[in-house]
Amino acid sequence: MTEDSNVEIKRRISLLESHVGFKLDTILKHALKTRDSYTLEHSERVVLLAEQIGHHMGLTEHQMDILSLAAGFHDIGKIGIADQILLKPGKLSGDEYDDIKQHPIIGANMLRSLGNPVLEEVALCVLHHHEHWDGKGYPDGLQGDEIPTISRIIAVVDAYDAMTTTRSYRSEIEIKQALEIIRQESGKQFCPKAVSAIVELCSKHPLKSQHCS
Repeated sequence: MTEDSNVEIKRRISLLESHVGFKLDTILKHALKTRDSYTLEHSERVVLLAEQIGHHMGLTEHQMDILSLAAGFHDIGKIGIADQILLKPGKLSGDEYDDIKQHPIIGANMLRSLGNPVLEEVALCVLHHHEHWDGKGYPDGLQGDEIPTISRIIAVVDAYDAMTTTRSYRSEIEIKQALEIIRQESGKQFCPKAVSAIVELCSKHPLKSQHCS
């Protein structure tokens, strides 16, 4: 990230805060501070990575505003998931995975409950960030262009960051390997345009999350 990019992100978030009437950073940290630190740090990285993808794909200023908020809030619903599932250091059972799959719904409902029109748009994008291009995602099984553009971007960035960062139960993988996995899922799990954007950006410089601050 360049210094100009960081200034622009801070400007956009300040503008959004003035519209919705609260501090985005304060809300996120308060909501997630009692949970695993990974969720908060992951959300912060996803904002920065999604911004780069959004710029590259030519999103409008309004879309970039919504993307900034939706990327930051995409996992906020995990505060409604039991600790023994959210923090489990190993593979989830089928029932546990079904519980995890509720987090987009929980997050969207939280945002909608605030009664703000900007957050209504954000909630829709949060709700659908685990939909798959081929219709095999959740919660609603949306397919292709039915999925909001912003949700498609978050889906790719969410997966990229998850693969390239270390968790308690697995090590990170190399950027090249993560990109190859994402390429293979183009048109299946991921939107082809979003895949092309992240691959093109990485051909210029690695989108390593820790290097985006």
